[in-house]
Amino acid sequence: MDATPAAPEIKEAERQIARIPLVLNRRNFSWLTERISGVVEQPAPRWWWVAFTITASAATFGLFCLGYQISTGVGTWGNNIPVVWAWDITNLVFWIGIGHAGTLISAILFLLHQKWRTSINRSAEAMTLFAVICAAIFPGVHVGRVWMAWYLAPVPNNWAIWPNFRSALVWDVFAVSTYFTVSVLFWYTGLIPDLATLRDRATTKIRKFLFGIFACGWRGSNRNWRHYEMAYLLLAGLSTPLVLSVHSVVSFDFATSILPTWHTTIFPPYFVAGAIFGGFAMVLTLLLPARAMFKLQDVITPQHIDKMAKIILLTGSFVGYAYMMEFFLAWYSGNSYERFAFWNRVFGPYWWYWWVGMLFCNCLSPQLFWFRWCRRNVYVVYFVCMCVNAGMWFERFIIIAGGLHRDFLPSSWGLFIPTWVDIWTYIGTLGIFTSLFLLFVRFLPMIAMSEVKTAVPEADPHYATPPGIQSISPRGKERI
Repeated sequence: MDATPAAPEIKEAERQIARIPLVLNRRNFSWLTERISGVVEQPAPRWWWVAFTITASAATFGLFCLGYQISTGVGTWGNNIPVVWAWDITNLVFWIGIGHAGTLISAILFLLHQKWRTSINRSAEAMTLFAVICAAIFPGVHVGRVWMAWYLAPVPNNWAIWPNFRSALVWDVFAVSTYFTVSVLFWYTGLIPDLATLRDRATTKIRKFLFGIFACGWRGSNRNWRHYEMAYLLLAGLSTPLVLSVHSVVSFDFATSILPTWHTTIFPPYFVAGAIFGGFAMVLTLLLPARAMFKLQDVITPQHIDKMAKIILLTGSFVGYAYMMEFFLAWYSGNSYERFAFWNRVFGPYWWYWWVGMLFCNCLSPQLFWFRWCRRNVYVVYFVCMCVNAGMWFERFIIIAGGLHRDFLPSSWGLFIPTWVDIWTYIGTLGIFTSLFLLFVRFLPMIAMSEVKTAVPEADPHYATPPGIQSISPRGKERI
């Protein structure tokens, strides 16, 4: 039968159901290599130096505060009786939660064959590492005698002293160290093909030498790709349970106690949903400015932002439901202490943390993402993400200090007031986090070139380059 031209209405229907490309403007392999590698190869722009100077200064002063606290004692913080945990554990839970989005994007979405993850997974994985580094500071520092913190690890010694494996502090050490180790392996494995690309494009001997070492002899052969894909798949399968287990273990710090508002079985899923919620918000907080500064709008597209906003809306709804169930269970239990603790959370001394942080920032602001124009407007998205970042920190503080400052004995009630060491230690961790991210985008490819290239039409072996479009790199010597 002779082929007949399609009717106009059929063509229109095909146009409407056509899948939106993940890389806009028909960008080919050559353009992707040039644009993403160019971020690393070109001199650092002025704004990068200004931002790095500010963040490095904050990080330096934060490290000074940590040194002052170690040399002087925990009394430099505002911790007291009954609020023995305050900003230290708040920061631990906040930072370990921030890192969950990277593992979710890289591992779970990879196993689900979601191609849209390819443009954002590298930055999300790096953010995971830097957040875990910030979180790892606090389990050791908050014990006071930092020089004894190595006993938290089950290191054989001639005194035969082992940690108390029933202690939540030991659980935190195992959770953080395991998560960091697997995240480093996963991140580095994905970097290897791109490091080989930078090695082949290097114009100086030192860059070629360094990238050559870390590229592990990658040549892009069939054998290289087969082993790489198997290793990446195994690490993705190993990382997936960590998304659920790590923050569940952190939640056991509170759920295994007997304090009202803490002793509840809802904490593990509640903490995991909150971690993914806050983690995706932080990913967008970092990627939106980087997308604009490095002109990566064709790679990190409105479609990527839209999908991440939907995940924020979904996990934000889970978090809002958990808030509601906490109050319902406190009422349904008939426990007067539980009822008072939750009433105190809303109308007590820390009332504005709940109304502003938990209700407005975490529950109400993500509801803007029900509207498509809000998900596609970068200013609205950035505003909501900043609200979520602040709200998740407030939530962790109100859980910890809100459950401690008014316990069973009214004679022991007290408030936590942060000192300048508390404040600058937290600002210092923000400085460490952003400084590490700025160094990452300066010296390593922030987008996985080898993975993004699988999402463009040119990756199809039957693809024919349209007339007038060149697919050969101007340099012509790097492996694409």
